[in-house]
Amino acid sequence: MTRLALALMWLVHFLPISWQAALGRALGRVLFALLTERRRVTLANLGWCFPALPEAEKSALARRHFEAFGRSFVEHGFLWWASPERIRRSVRIEHPERLAALKGRPLLLLVPHFVGLDAAWTRLSLEHDMAGIYAKQKNPVFNAALRKGRARFGRSIMLSRQDGTRRGIRAIQSGYPFFYLPDMDYGARDSIFVPFFGVPAATITGLSRLARLTGAAVLPVIARMTRDGYVIEIGTAWTDFPGAGIEADTRRMNAFIEAEILRFPEQYLWMHKRFKTRPAGEKRPY
Repeated sequence: MTRLALALMWLVHFLPISWQAALGRALGRVLFALLTERRRVTLANLGWCFPALPEAEKSALARRHFEAFGRSFVEHGFLWWASPERIRRSVRIEHPERLAALKGRPLLLLVPHFVGLDAAWTRLSLEHDMAGIYAKQKNPVFNAALRKGRARFGRSIMLSRQDGTRRGIRAIQSGYPFFYLPDMDYGARDSIFVPFFGVPAATITGLSRLARLTGAAVLPVIARMTRDGYVIEIGTAWTDFPGAGIEADTRRMNAFIEAEILRFPEQYLWMHKRFKTRPAGEKRPY
């Protein structure tokens, strides 16, 4: 079944990106109907983060999120098999000079979990050798396709979460921009509870710790899905970071991510169980 799905993705990638987007949105509507657990998680997350949002608006936002997710899934074929020229036309980088100016320096790319983040990796890897951590997939066939698709350009370093941090630190110190995604619930280990839309959320402190350990600059990278492709927004390097302490740094990171989510909330990965780890004595919400 996985091989059949990959074959279909390969065939679809020849279509214009607007057609792929339409197919992806249709897939998302089907997934909204079928994936009852992920629909429930999405609605729970939206309820926690936007408690004042009326039920009808919350449901509509959840549906738009599934459409964006379905589109991102379909367009993985485009990212994995399209020519560099097609990718450059459909995935535009805003302010590439901000990344180029830090070339060779220890650098952490802060990449929140928007559905277009793989477009950011693929597009940036056309111009830069990068390092990053990926979540190893349970399905070995899809995992192999994922690794091959992400490693197709340049001399990128792909690390799994099982590899530990030493190889990542060496890559940062060697001048590889490190594609870092620190906004998921990875459990209590190496996490602290800081607010995320006012809700205590177990948040890893790696951004602050790595910046302190390596002297790396932090450069935000936001992957924004558009009607006919993606825009990769490279922000300005953070000043006064790391700051007064690890907790303050982690709060700053979450506040930044919140502000970006509010710009296009349907594109954030609400399917993830962001609040599964709770403070002692507090019930899990899922």
